[in-house]
Amino acid sequence: MKKAIIAVVTAVVIIGGGYLIFHTPSKTTPITTNTTSSAPAVNNAALLTKTDPSLGQYLADPSGKTLYTYGADSSGVSNCSGSCLVDWPAYVDKDSTTNLPAGMGTIKRTDDGEIQYTYNGMPLYYFVSDGQGQVTGDGVDNFKVAKPSATNQSAPAPSSSSSPSSNNNSSSGGLY
Repeated sequence: MKKAIIAVVTAVVIIGGGYLIFHTPSKTTPITTNTTSSAPAVNNAALLTKTDPSLGQYLADPSGKTLYTYGADSSGVSNCSGSCLVDWPAYVDKDSTTNLPAGMGTIKRTDDGEIQYTYNGMPLYYFVSDGQGQVTGDGVDNFKVAKPSATNQSAPAPSSSSSPSSNNNSSSGGLY
């Protein structure tokens, strides 16, 4: 009987030891997703490249609305305020966008404190008379259609879908 007890104890020790050797908890930390994070969402879809038959490539916001620069502005400085902003609303950052694409930045407007997008330092605006996909403000009141720089035209970017418009504009390069 003594031999039987020793055999059972030995079997338990061997089986238990084997279990512990081959089933040790992993020392790596599992990846978890916290959906209630307070960190701002990363959004790089701030600019689209569109094409107009007569203007060539130009910049638009993610919804396809054309963006413009103002000839009286200088790099990092908006000189469009007051009544100018009625016809030429600033393209402002409403979502605390981070990790902006190359060439894109922001400035803090001195008149209302809003954060306005810039491209290559130049503040960006909409034209109030443009509908989605329209380009009717080029050359009006010293404003010009914002154009992508040559260095960013060849940068790989996700493709974007084109939406029908009255000027037959189409997406050409994608998101910046």
